Amino acid sequence: MTPQNFENAADILLRVEGITKTFRRLRALREVSFSVRRGEILGLIGPNGAGKTTLFECLAGVLPADAGAVYARDALIEPGDRSSLLFYMPDGIAPWPAQSVRWALDFTLGFFGGPANLREEVIRELDLAPLLDSAVGTLSKGQRKRALLAIGLLTPQQILLADEPFDGLDLRQAREVGRVLRAHAASGRTLFLSIHQIPDAARVCDRFVLLSAGRVCGEGTLMELCALASRDAMDLEEVFLALT
Repeated sequence: MTPQNFENAADILLRVEGITKTFRRLRALREVSFSVRRGEILGLIGPNGAGKTTLFECLAGVLPADAGAVYARDALIEPGDRSSLLFYMPDGIAPWPAQSVRWALDFTLGFFGGPANLREEVIRELDLAPLLDSAVGTLSKGQRKRALLAIGLLTPQQILLADEPFDGLDLRQAREVGRVLRAHAASGRTLFLSIHQIPDAARVCDRFVLLSAGRVCGEGTLMELCALASRDAMDLEEVFLALT
């Protein structure tokens, strides 16, 4: 994986400022700020309970934030309007469980107006041909994850938010899915992935947002984070431990 160059401010597609969310006495997110850049794979890295899913839900407008704002090219974008720019694929769901995978993909293309020319390519890339006539609700965890990724990749929004895209995949499948995601990013899709397995993130992402206990502890490429952590070795795990 070769990191892309995102030095130009014009590459910033989304700017998140001060997102805060509290559940009773639990402060799940604390003034979270970062940027998402055009055509990159941005990894949201943190352990379970760090606030990754809560952040994605706030960004997508599924969950109201207590404070903070999201800007698209310096224009404030309200929660109700974000679905035109963001598509959020949660973890652990089985949409339309009684319907076939084929139906789910075709419905996604028809309802959202996604890129129909990519349908066969996505099916091939994610090895879904044997599953097309299977009901979504009958799929194993790994099979369902691949079907969900296909749904996400067939949506038209500029930014795809995918929560734990590698969960349930074995090593070979995770590496293949990583290659698929990199190919779609190279074609212009912007991907924002929530990942708790750091080796998966290091293999596929261009830049990283490190989240711990609801706070951003670092943002940047691996090289930038190494400098922030005063580490010479290019090791994302060591950098995460040093900064959180």
